[in-house]
Amino acid sequence: MADEITFPIEAGHIMRFAAAIGDENPIYRDAGHAEATEPGGVIAPPTYAIASAHFDPDVARPLPGRPWRGSGAEPTGTPAGPGTDESSRGLHAEQRFVYHRPVLAGETLTVRRRPGETWTKEGRRGGALSFREQISEFFDADGDVVITATMVGVTTSRAVDQ
Repeated sequence: MADEITFPIEAGHIMRFAAAIGDENPIYRDAGHAEATEPGGVIAPPTYAIASAHFDPDVARPLPGRPWRGSGAEPTGTPAGPGTDESSRGLHAEQRFVYHRPVLAGETLTVRRRPGETWTKEGRRGGALSFREQISEFFDADGDVVITATMVGVTTSRAVDQ
């Protein structure tokens, strides 16, 4: 993932995101309704920060002229090859969002990512479990932190025993 990206907060994107998660709150789609609320405009739903991945050029998705392993049961495009199976032993373990204020449609946020803590513990079926945090901070045009998102990933030291 890129260390820094620009994330435009667009009303249409907010509306589609809210629809995708099944949240019909009019504050996510009705500007007239939203203007009468405390935030004063259309805001982003609580997990909306994850949509910043749509603006990250390094997110795992097919791009013209670049091989892609895909995300299905079988790799597509390029084979994993020897010594590259770590991604098949990893998973997304946790996601936390801290909103320091509402995110309003029309803003542009700058997202900066940095590593957080790492730790290990012994697993029951896949050997040692390695945990790592990635912290994403979302800054507004004034340089204030609007959202702090923490993702925790875990990787097993070996394939899980069947």
